[in-house]
Order: sequence, then C-alpha cells, then structure tokens
Amino acid sequence: MSRTVIVVVDGLGVGAMPDAGALRPGDLSADTLGHVLDHCRATNGRAPQLPALAALGLGLLRPHPALAAPSALPAAVARASLGYPGADTYAGHQTMMGADFSRVTVARLGERLAEVTGALKRAGHTVEPLDGRPLLVVDRHALVHDNLEADPGINWNVSGRLRDLPFERILGIARTVRAVAPVARVIAVGGHAEEPLPASVRQGDCGTVGLDTPATGFYRNGGLRVRHLGAPLDHSRQLPELAARAGIPVTLVGKAADILPCERALRRPAVPTGEVLAHTLAAVRAAGRAAGSDGTALVVANVQETDLAGHQQDPLRFGAVLEHVDRGLGALLAELDAPGDRLIVTGDHGNDPGIGHACHTREYVLVLVHRPGAPPLPGSGAGPARLPDASSLADVGATAAHSLGLDPGGLAGGSPLPV
Repeated sequence: MSRTVIVVVDGLGVGAMPDAGALRPGDLSADTLGHVLDHCRATNGRAPQLPALAALGLGLLRPHPALAAPSALPAAVARASLGYPGADTYAGHQTMMGADFSRVTVARLGERLAEVTGALKRAGHTVEPLDGRPLLVVDRHALVHDNLEADPGINWNVSGRLRDLPFERILGIARTVRAVAPVARVIAVGGHAEEPLPASVRQGDCGTVGLDTPATGFYRNGGLRVRHLGAPLDHSRQLPELAARAGIPVTLVGKAADILPCERALRRPAVPTGEVLAHTLAAVRAAGRAAGSDGTALVVANVQETDLAGHQQDPLRFGAVLEHVDRGLGALLAELDAPGDRLIVTGDHGNDPGIGHACHTREYVLVLVHRPGAPPLPGSGAGPARLPDASSLADVGATAAHSLGLDPGGLAGGSPLPV
C-alpha cells in the first residue's frame, strides 16, 4: 500500500535562486517564507504557529525560530530549483508532474496582436484595441491581455466581469486565443468587480500591459471562475497519467484539478483552503476503504490562497493561510502512518508579499517528504534528514512515482530523491 499525497503550497518560496535578479534585480532578496514569518512576528508579536511543517524539517531549509521545534518524524527535506523558465504555477505543476516544458515560448501579447485579432475575428467576435494599447477588447466586455502576475510573456489572460458575460463565453474566447498562442498558459478569468475592467489596466514589466486582477476586486468579491488552458505537451508522460494507466486511483484537488490533465482522475476543484484540505483528507481516507483496492492512491492538491495573499502583497494573510495549511498537514500526518505512505509538501515558485510588486518571485521551493516505516537516513538519527538540492521540480514527480511502485523513467524528466 502506498497512499502518496503531494500538497503544493502555491507561492511558498524559501529563498531566491541565483538567477532571480535577471528580470528584476531586487528579486535577489526574495524570501517568501522568511519575510512572511518575520512580518507576522513584528506585527502580531508572534510568528505563525507551524508545528507540522516544523516537524517535517522545514527549519532545516529555512532556519527560523518559529521552525526550531525538535522532531522525531522520519522525514527528508531538500530545496528544489524550479527547472523551468520564470516563476509560474502552470509551468511549475507541469514540470513537477514530469512534462517537457522546453518548447514553450515567452512572448508579449503585443508581439502577436495581428495573429490573435485575426483568429478572433474569424471566430465571429468583435475585436478592438483598448485606447491604442497592446491589449484587446473582445465582444465589448472581455479583455485579452498580458498576465501581470507572472513573469512577462509567460501567460496571457482573457478576463471579463460575470455581470457582462457568462463564463462560458469568456472561456470560448480564451480557447480561440489558445489556438494561436505560443505561451505556457491562456487563462480564462471571470469575476465580480464594481468598475469596468479598463479602469484596472496598467503597465507591467518589460512592455507588458494587462489587467491588475487584484485591483479589480475579483479575488476578494467571491464567485471567481478560472480555467487554465495550457500549451500542448505530452501529458502521457506525466505522473497522473502514468499512475492512472497502472490502475492507481488519482485525485486532483484545488487548482491542480484545473491545470493537470488526466481523463481518469477524480477532480475536486476548490479555492478556499479549508475545502482543499478537506477534499485531500477525504481522498486519503477513501483510498483505504475502496472496494477491491490495496489502498494505493495518488492525490495531488494545490493550496491557492497563499499565492493569492502574495499577489495581494498581504503577508499577514499569507501567514494566516500557512497556519491553516499546517493544521491540515497535521491531520494528514496522523492519517498517513502506514509503511509505504508518503506525504510530499512542496511549492511551485515564490510569491514574496514584501518584495514590492505583485508578481511571482523566482525562488527555490521546499520539498518535505514524510516517510513512515522507512529506516532513518544516514546522519539523520530519528528525525528529518537534509538532502542535497534537487535540480528540478521534476524530481518531486519522480519521487512520487517511485513511492507508488512506478518506473520514474516513464516520466519525461526527473530523478527520485533518495528517500
């Protein structure tokens, strides 16, 4: 039996990678986890209480008084380089699951306006530039624009107010754009905003122009609808498909349900952290009860609200969400106690809320592996062991494949950590 659970804490970086300053020199000081802990302690008089993360050995990766609790958990910890260009949720998850992300192009929408405009008009849409700027107004209400929340040129968005257009129509426009887009993701976004969206358009980095999505109120007003349309990749060589072909039940939770392809997966989309954690725990418990099952299962969950707090540049909210995540991890640790079970806690990029901008930050991410029933690793005694840095997030998927008894060579990339 191996119930293998990957929990991605979206945007939780543990320090800048060496090339983090290539786009924004100030990003060399990025340290999402450290800055969140320090800000909360300075403002609230205490840092967030994270006993589960501390027990898993997070303090070995990012030393901090809040993470100094002794632990006897049989865990292994490592930092992982991202293994893909920039700092992006979609690219991070695809790389983590084993896809080859080398052919995706970085491009600003302004470089492809004629091509996108032609595709939309052929599909029967009305298309106009917005005040002569390099973004498009489609069917009077939807905006096609550069995504300002990731590094320039990685993603494009199609955004609309749900009072103006139903989400299905926004999604249809996004699919037309996706057919001609060379970038990693085209993201369809529908939400509720008091003002027309052009009021929140602003200049981004490196000549990009787009919607300041946090400023619209989409994230705080509720009812947000999002669909991620990814670049064509060989998804057959990703972990969910590899597991499903082997007859292993696969559950995708939170944003992972939106961005990871796998036709046979059970999907549990959710944004509120409590719902994400509840779905994850329920999937773990269901794996052991399934009729005719040996208990083997793969669960991949994404906690999105940490990333949203980073975009909102709100370290106090980030810290509060981390405490909520930690409580959920505690419940998962209590459940995943059989030999062969694995809990892998990781991230997809950084999103430092104190860095001075609302974009992702290119940081190393945590890889914490709970390994009940496994013998202690050399030099670790009874507690967590520090491993060498992983060269790519693809190593997370390869580690999970190995724990499930699958051949990691079936993935497009990655090598299992020695756990």
